[in-house]
Amino acid sequence: MTQVTEAFVKESLPVRDRNGHKGTFGKVHILAGSVGFTGAPAFAANSAVRTGSGLVFLSVPEKIWPILAAKCSEAMPSPVPDFDTLLDKMNTADAVLIGPGLGRIRKTDIRTVHLAEQVLPPLVLDADGINAVAEHIHVLKTRRDRLTVLTPHDGEFLRLTQGKEIGPDREQAAAYFAREYGCVLVLKGHRTITAFPDGETFVNTTGNPGMAKGGSGDVLAGMILSLLGQGIDPKRAVPSAVWLHGRAGDLAAADLGEYGMTPTDLLERIPHAIQGVME
Repeated sequence: MTQVTEAFVKESLPVRDRNGHKGTFGKVHILAGSVGFTGAPAFAANSAVRTGSGLVFLSVPEKIWPILAAKCSEAMPSPVPDFDTLLDKMNTADAVLIGPGLGRIRKTDIRTVHLAEQVLPPLVLDADGINAVAEHIHVLKTRRDRLTVLTPHDGEFLRLTQGKEIGPDREQAAAYFAREYGCVLVLKGHRTITAFPDGETFVNTTGNPGMAKGGSGDVLAGMILSLLGQGIDPKRAVPSAVWLHGRAGDLAAADLGEYGMTPTDLLERIPHAIQGVME
């Protein structure tokens, strides 16, 4: 198991191309949100922007689109189009995220499963994206030739494994699942484990209990999406995003304390976490 350090992250993040433009740094697409859950898509989209994505597209239900248009100044929210149009847009992106705040209705779950079957770029499944796939777990094996990243907390992982307890060895549980289903598994929690299908695992060394608040996971999903969309190798991008997420949380805790810090504070410190590594 590799312990992710600041040096590892520094080696993983390329220097920005002086001749680059917004198309150089990755176009990503997010499907997220539902009535009552407008924070999750905003956190995911804004964290992708903060982590360096050149273009961030966000598809949300039409009923909440005006809210997201106000919450996202740099990302580009729009109402969810018909399935074929949505799939075409996702397949022109450099990476795709499905799930934050998406809600659990049958129609939405079925759409998620069909998208997972057909989306070609690297796909990150978070929150209700994970929950939808958990009931159709076979879809993961259809994606063995395409990159798929799942970001479950313990409860979501329990659903993915149809109720099988994680047990005392989190690394072993994550590694087994990643090998079995040909995906990258980010098992969130204290010392988050990132497991790859070839058996290689990474353990995170940053973060604190102040991050245990609704919205923090959405920030992480957007950060993973962003680094993958920028074309960074997955074995560098995913563990680095996890480390930077924790580092931003540590900066927020140092400034505000673990009790009072919020996911918004975490989001605002992503640039400081990256800058601290790049200097």
